[in-house]
Order: sequence, then C-alpha cells, then structure tokens
Amino acid sequence: MAFPKLILLICGKRKSGKDYITELIHCRLDSSICVVLRLSGPLKEQYAKQHELDYDRLLDATEYKERYRADMIQWGEERRTADPGFFCRQIVQDVSQPVWIVSDARRKSDIDWFRHHYEEQTVIVRVVASEKTRRQRGWQFTEGVDDSQSECGLDDGVNFDWVITNDGQDLELEAQVLRLLTFIHEKLLH
Repeated sequence: MAFPKLILLICGKRKSGKDYITELIHCRLDSSICVVLRLSGPLKEQYAKQHELDYDRLLDATEYKERYRADMIQWGEERRTADPGFFCRQIVQDVSQPVWIVSDARRKSDIDWFRHHYEEQTVIVRVVASEKTRRQRGWQFTEGVDDSQSECGLDDGVNFDWVITNDGQDLELEAQVLRLLTFIHEKLLH
C-alpha cells in the first residue's frame, strides 16, 4: 500500500448525488492517480455471504438492495461498534494511487479513522441536495433508514472542508467540481 497524497471522504444523504460527484471527479483524473473506494463494498460483501444473498444486486440501486437496507445497516453498525475501523482497513489494502476517493463516508467513526491514520491527507466533502431534488431522484423517507446513524451521523459536529450543492444546476455544479479538481491538482504537486 502506498501512502496517499490526498483522501476525499465524500458524504451526504441518500439521493444527494454522492456517487455522481465521485464519478465526475474520478472521470477527470487518470486511474493511475485516483481510485474510488467504497466502505459499503466490504460491508455488503460480508452481509451477502452471511445471509446467502446476491452480492452484485446489493451493490446497485434496485428494490433488492432496499429490501435489505435496514437490516444491513443494523448489521454494519454492530460490526462498527465492535471494531470502528473494520471496513476502513479493508478498503485501503493494496491501494497504490495517490488520490483516494471514499465515496460513501457515513459515520463519524469513518472520518475519525481516516483522520487518525491520515490526518494531513484527509479532506471531507459534503454533497447536499434539497429534499425536493432528492425526491425527484426517487428518494422517499424510510423509517429505520433515513433516521438512522448511516444517514444522520454526520449532520452535527463535523466541519466539512468542502460542500458541494447538487440540485441539478449544471453550470453551478461544474464550477464547484472544477474548484475541487484545482485543489486536488495543487495537492498532487506538493
């Protein structure tokens, strides 16, 4: 594992566009420079094995994943309570690129782990979208999911380094992404 020059922890509510923003950034950087890491990957993989489910279907945005989401969240919380860095350690193994984008940081324990191990490199990016926009993207409040730690754990007590507003204003979004890309390139030069 190479030591990273920059780690972007991307966080935000469901349907805020975390994956979209991650992909915008990743597509503009060479894959030899940047890698996308997903905390939910090892969580979903272990959950699928333990519950004899289709891992690939848990990765997409279908009803299949939604059917198991609440239980999967609870299962993941139990793992994190026992070992807060469990999923973080798994995703950084064998990574050689200097820029890491963690596309789904959802808890203070995720941020704490990265800040503890990579304090100078860790940058927290919050993606926000209005409830109206999120509804247009298919979000609807689900009890046990949208009021859980995985959705609300970063609502208070976190200082975000960047906030990107993703309400469908393409020119505004492009300007925000370009500023973040400029920052990334500056970090790579130092």
